[in-house]
Formats: sequence, C-alpha cells, structure tokens
Amino acid sequence: MTDQSTTSNQPSPTLLDGIKVLDLSRILAGPWATQALADFGATVWKIEKPGVGDDTRHWGPPYLAGGSDEAALSAYFLAANRGKHSVCIDLTQQRGQDLVIALARQADVLVENFKVGGLKRYGLDYVSLSRINPGLVYCSITGFGQTGPQANAAGYDAMIQASGGLMSVTGEPAAAGGQAQKVGVAVTDLMTGMYATTGILAALHQRQATGVGQHIDLALLDTQIAMLANQGMNYLVSGQVPERHGNGHPNIVPYQTFPCADGEVFLAVGNDEQFARACSVLGLDELAQNDRFSSNHQRVANRNRLIPLLAQALLTQGVGHWLEHFNQSGVPCGPVNDIGQAMAQPQVKHRQMLFEMVDENSRQIPQIANPLKFSAAALSYPLPPPVLGGSTRQVLSEELGLSEGELANLLADGVIA
Repeated sequence: MTDQSTTSNQPSPTLLDGIKVLDLSRILAGPWATQALADFGATVWKIEKPGVGDDTRHWGPPYLAGGSDEAALSAYFLAANRGKHSVCIDLTQQRGQDLVIALARQADVLVENFKVGGLKRYGLDYVSLSRINPGLVYCSITGFGQTGPQANAAGYDAMIQASGGLMSVTGEPAAAGGQAQKVGVAVTDLMTGMYATTGILAALHQRQATGVGQHIDLALLDTQIAMLANQGMNYLVSGQVPERHGNGHPNIVPYQTFPCADGEVFLAVGNDEQFARACSVLGLDELAQNDRFSSNHQRVANRNRLIPLLAQALLTQGVGHWLEHFNQSGVPCGPVNDIGQAMAQPQVKHRQMLFEMVDENSRQIPQIANPLKFSAAALSYPLPPPVLGGSTRQVLSEELGLSEGELANLLADGVIA
C-alpha cells in the first residue's frame, strides 16, 4: 500500500475548496456522503456525542488498536470517516445547540440522518437554519422520507433491502431451495450516500445562480426502489415479478459463475458474437449454430438446457486456462476472488486503490481510495479518520473565536468534549 497522507493533497485549490460541511449524520449513508465531499477537498465538521461518538466507532471487532476500548478505531468507522474533524458537542444542552447553530451559520452544507422532526426541538431543522443562512444546502437522510405513512419509522439498510425488493432477487432460485438474501455490503446505505453526494453538488451548483440553498429529502426506501434498475423495469414492462437466478442474470445468458477444475470463473457474455467466440473456446461451436441458443432471446428462454452443457465443458480445465483463452478471444471472463485476492490484483495496485494514512499517534491506518480519477485535480486525503473529539478545541476556537477560558467552561459543564 502507498502512503497518500501527503502526496495526494496536491495541487491546490481542491475541487471543493472553501466548502464547509456540517455533518450531523452517523452510521453509513450520511458519513459515506460526507467522506466523499472531504475527498473532494471540503472541510467537514463531524459533530459527535461526547463520550460516545458515531455508533460505528463501537462496531467491532476488528479495531485498529486491537482492542475495544474508547481510544480504538473500528474498521467499520475507518471505512467512512477520513478527512473529517471530530467535534464533540452535547446537542441536548442549550449551549451545545448554540454552538452548532453558530457553525451552521458558516456552513455551506449540512447533512443529518435524525428521525423526521428530530432536530426541530434543537432549532437545527432546515426551516430554522435557513433563516440565519439562506444559502445552506441541507440534506436529510431517513429510512422512508420526510412525508408519507411511514415517515416516522426507523429504517436500516438490511430491512430496506428486504422491503424494497432487493433481497427477493438476490440468492439462489426458489426452485432450488434458495432463500432471499441480503447483499454482502450495505448497498442501500452506500447508494443513498452517493445520491446524497450528487444531490448536494447539484444544489451547490444551483446556488451559484440563485444564491439560495435548499432542503434535500432523501430516503433509503426511495433509493432502493430506484436502484432496482433493470429488475424494476422488467416488472413494470412485463407485469411478471422477477425471480432469483443465483449468480445468473435475468436478461442475459450466459452471464454467471461456473465451476472449473480448481475454482470458479464468471463468464459475462454480452452479445451473440461473444457467445459464438465462447463456444469456440469451449469446443462447442455447434451450440452457436443451434436455433435454441443462437440469439440471446433464445438463450434466456432455454437457459436450463444451455447452462449444463457449458458447465460440463468448463469443468475440464482450471481457472487460469479459461481466463487465458477467453481473454485471447475477447470474451469477458474473470475469476471469483475473495476480498484478499481482489485487493492483491496488480490492476488494483496500479490504480492506487489502497493506501495508508498516519494519525497523530503514529498509527498506520489502511484505507480504500475514492475511485474517481480527475485529469486536472487531485483528491484530498489530508486527515485520517478522527479520534473522538480530536478537533473540538481547534474548530471552536478557529471558527467561532472561543477563548481558552470559554472552552474550559464548556468542557467543565460537559457541553463539549
């Protein structure tokens, strides 16, 4: 892994130079969005509860420090919080609310994932803050949105994968005894974070013309329905409820994993020409000429006849053999790697997708890079994931002008930490 804690902080200015983000979110969707904004060069103030912090700080093991004490950083927290200043403020105290309101006055963006109406009692809702900062772009992330019969219900990624239809098309076919399964990472949270990022950037662009910010209402369920993509449209167009196909594809055949002599490969045949070339590699040229398989439409209709024939041929050689010959023939094919193998790939290393940062305690913190590559700008990785409250004094003194005496009083009264 490379150390990008200093080298990637060039050139200046950054993509979002001067943009200040007040992050009141926790867990994953909101922090994923604000980490992306930090990667683009925005200043992010992560407001955390004194003594507790973001829930994911405690979602371990594993922990970076090898333990579960307060000072340890969980791998989960490390995944979504680099580039941020941790500021511990107690929102239940009036003086704590006043501090956050003062920061909101200076912010360009606010991201929160409290329950609907949860911040209104603190004077931190959009209506209240837009009065003191009309240019504020305020993004609210909830399970079900700000309106509707379920608006007040809590929502979490896995339950949204279930209720939003994704689990119903994930897993082995029901006919083979398979059950609905969630995806191995919290894709609904992650996609919601990406929608939040793009929505915030769009709102900032509009603000350049109008001078006025706005409220972004973003729901996990809405995101899940939107990201059903072709499966959602398959239902709307046909009226047929999509079924699970395991590692197969509802609209393309063959497009799935196959066992080989020493592992598995994923064969991704996207058109009829690729299918003919794949048949040639497998020594099954006659299949490409067969009316039941010559077009993708027919292959989808006759997948249960075709797949066993391909599977039998693929079992005769190992993964390396098929990768070499399929690649030479221009047939998309890849190995089924575990995460360790995936991260060890030469292409991943060449693209600098893994790097390390060093924190104030000289600890090496592994990171997975933002995948965006800009031709005229570099992403910014100046700050490692923060220790709890590591920037409280700095941010409040530099941004709000609080004196050491004022900070000491707030600390003594438990307003900050």
